[in-house]
Amino acid sequence: MRDRRSVIEASRSTRLLAVLAATVAVTACATGDGPPVAAAPAPLAWGACPDGGAEIGMECASLDVPVDPDRPEGRRITLALGRLPASGPEPAEGSLLINFGGPGAPGIALLRERAHAAFAQLRERMDIVTWDPRGYGAIVGGRSTALHCDWTSMVRPRTPAFPADQAAFDALAAENREIATACRDTDPELFDHMDSAGNAADMEAIRQALGEPRLDYYGASYGGVFGQAYARLFPDTVGTMMFDGTGDHATADWDRTLEAIARSSDVQFQRFLDGCAADPGCALHGSDAGARWRQLVAAADREPVPALRAAGVRYTGTELQSLAMLQIRRGPEGWAGLAAAVVAAEQGDASGFAPPGRSPYPMVGTPGVTECLEYPRYRNGAHVAATVQRIRSVAPNTGVGHPLVAHGLTCVGWPAPVTNPPAPLPDGVPPLLGAGTWGDFDGTARVLAQVPGSVTIFHDGPGHVLYTSGNACVVEHANRYFLEGMLPPPGTTC
Repeated sequence: MRDRRSVIEASRSTRLLAVLAATVAVTACATGDGPPVAAAPAPLAWGACPDGGAEIGMECASLDVPVDPDRPEGRRITLALGRLPASGPEPAEGSLLINFGGPGAPGIALLRERAHAAFAQLRERMDIVTWDPRGYGAIVGGRSTALHCDWTSMVRPRTPAFPADQAAFDALAAENREIATACRDTDPELFDHMDSAGNAADMEAIRQALGEPRLDYYGASYGGVFGQAYARLFPDTVGTMMFDGTGDHATADWDRTLEAIARSSDVQFQRFLDGCAADPGCALHGSDAGARWRQLVAAADREPVPALRAAGVRYTGTELQSLAMLQIRRGPEGWAGLAAAVVAAEQGDASGFAPPGRSPYPMVGTPGVTECLEYPRYRNGAHVAATVQRIRSVAPNTGVGHPLVAHGLTCVGWPAPVTNPPAPLPDGVPPLLGAGTWGDFDGTARVLAQVPGSVTIFHDGPGHVLYTSGNACVVEHANRYFLEGMLPPPGTTC
């Protein structure tokens, strides 16, 4: 029986991708158009993990990498790596590098505490490797070199309102710049290189340190954006690569992508409306629920609706749209409560929209250090107004409540430039695997549609991230892909 690498190479050849097989040498520099990387590091010294994990066989190591991938001989930072060695009787057939998203989620802790079971079958034949992404340790507990500043100041308790004019735009830019500069000043070089391209360079350094000829990779959620950056920068060393519920950062037209995201949100909202139309128990049943919802949003934008059970809380229409989507993403189990909340808000009490156990307002859930380095920014007040008008026209039910539309406000005035803007994937990337739910299939599928032969699995249901949540169907297809290079048929559903 041929080994795994041989099977994968043969599979690629049948897909007319033999050009990749001609470039298998491990070199001291990055392949493709990627940033330069220092000479291949020495083999990793695996040992006991400081925070435990020996009971599941976890090992840890460290790897020094350039803080600036374009200056491989400059200052270096340290990445903390974790590994679950292959558990089967035969030597490992390779390593799978995984990232849990976030951005910045602590890979070692998540693999040790919750996700190791998801990879149990795959681990019989492969080493499962992860890392704590650069910079984030001070806020999420990872052990890689951290950016030490007041991270909480950048996590807004409430998403800023869309500025009504240029003066309001300038005031927002000044506020953002002051908040972010205080953090950046503690370590400007690290702050400026926390984009996905910097993480992709780290992934390439890890690949070299592992001694793997190509990178086999699983990226959940924002980890898929890291994977997209890697595919752009190092296309010749892409092996098997799965994006599980990722966003679309591989586009040449960001405005059209925002519109596509907004339309997808409206499709999800329509599921809720259709559910109410079919369910006599829904509080909106028997009426034009969509019209009632849009009227409520418009009225709340004119005069915010109070949440009487939360002192001082009043919701604009845009905030109601954002909070409604949080409930819709839970699936049908949350729809009855949302319908009741709409009826109560029509009567003057929006308490049913307040999320439990957190800030009552829609909020930016991450500090934005990575996102603001890689998503296009609003240029001025007129640009904001035009974007809001356009998105509301294509998504009348959800409008500008989507995070990438609304939360982009926190990047206005950012003290560091966009260093890793969206861009299409290059030619020559081997077929990829994707998976997505109601909420994230469309974005994932748009990315993979650029790579001939790729397949995105659809889960006809709510949720986010399918492999590590234990969807047995997705796990089976993904493991076959990682181990044998075999993709499921196009149109596969799980």
